Amino acid sequence: MRDNYDVVIVGGAVIGSSVAYFLAANPDFNGSILIVERDPSFTQASTALSASSIRVQFSNKINVQISQFGGEFIREFATAMQVAGEPNPDLNFHASGYLFLASTENQVQTLRENHEVQRSLGADVVLWTAEELKAAFPHLQVDDIRLASYGRTGEGWFNNTGLMNGLRAKARELGADYLIDEVVSINRSGSKIVSVTLKSGKVISAGFVVNASGPRAALTARMAGLDIPVEPRKRTLFVIDCAKSPEGSANVCGGRLPLMIDTNGVFIRPEGRYFLTGCPPVEDPAAAFDDFEPRHEEFEEIIWPALAERSTSFEAVKVVNTWAGHYDYNTLDHNLVVGPHPDVPNFIFANGFSGHGLQQGPAAGRAVSERITYGEYRSLDFSEVGYERIVEGRPFLEKAVI
Repeated sequence: MRDNYDVVIVGGAVIGSSVAYFLAANPDFNGSILIVERDPSFTQASTALSASSIRVQFSNKINVQISQFGGEFIREFATAMQVAGEPNPDLNFHASGYLFLASTENQVQTLRENHEVQRSLGADVVLWTAEELKAAFPHLQVDDIRLASYGRTGEGWFNNTGLMNGLRAKARELGADYLIDEVVSINRSGSKIVSVTLKSGKVISAGFVVNASGPRAALTARMAGLDIPVEPRKRTLFVIDCAKSPEGSANVCGGRLPLMIDTNGVFIRPEGRYFLTGCPPVEDPAAAFDDFEPRHEEFEEIIWPALAERSTSFEAVKVVNTWAGHYDYNTLDHNLVVGPHPDVPNFIFANGFSGHGLQQGPAAGRAVSERITYGEYRSLDFSEVGYERIVEGRPFLEKAVI
């Protein structure tokens, strides 16, 4: 174990491991990489507890482009992440699309505006009338629907821990070091980070420090005397069994159903023989870092009534599993924050993904690696989602947040 590294990454889940992989895989980067992870089980990591989906239906160009790269990365994952002597990792990608429903004039306008952005970048997204929606998915009740947006390709869901573990294994094979420990202080000399102190007592000199600590991002930033408006927000997921499953009834995508977002924000998608569902909470305060108690009432009070009204297939259902995870929620604008602090340029943020970390992890990891290696972005320009807007209090809002 060395006592100095060119890059120290705080957090080893999908964001931290993506940064490590892209650095280690870049032939122009010849430095050393250390990932410090406090919880090697990842049982409470946002990565492990997420719904693990990817979509291009966003309102901002950069977010669409990020997901387009994420889709390419997922498709090539088995080959790119192959580790000598081990079977190819399979993310079991279900390319069944996303379906957004709109019933109000504001929702219709938002879908149309978002669609213009998406189509300008070549995303395979179509807008449907209620009649076209009913023809594609006959099980749905569409009397209140004025418009629907459906991603025909490039969207779906995949194995969340498979993505993380594949990135970790490949980064290790390429020379990155992983350490089970906890960063308890980050030490500065003026405008430069010089080292991190671990809970074990060891001090590690660092050329760069990358904050990839998910919902704990603000804690990590404060160790360096910095701030970021990120806090944990709890989201509860429910797995349900349907007495009469509508899966297989669609007239598109080989009969498979998409991930559907109803007009009130309730979402549902197939999960094997079951369905996975959840909703934005009515009240959404910051959660305690150790609070993973599901909000069971959300299913009876919000989710089931909406599903039963949308489809008779969801009238008779049974909850078979429930868990809660945390969004690393950016309270300024619900958007990722990637890039260096303007006053401490060797402290790099990769935070605030607000529920989109899995799908945005590959592009964010590549962006951070480019910034460290070249001092600039060479693939996608992440300047719009940099830290400068945090300093200025200038939101870069993403309207399509679930």
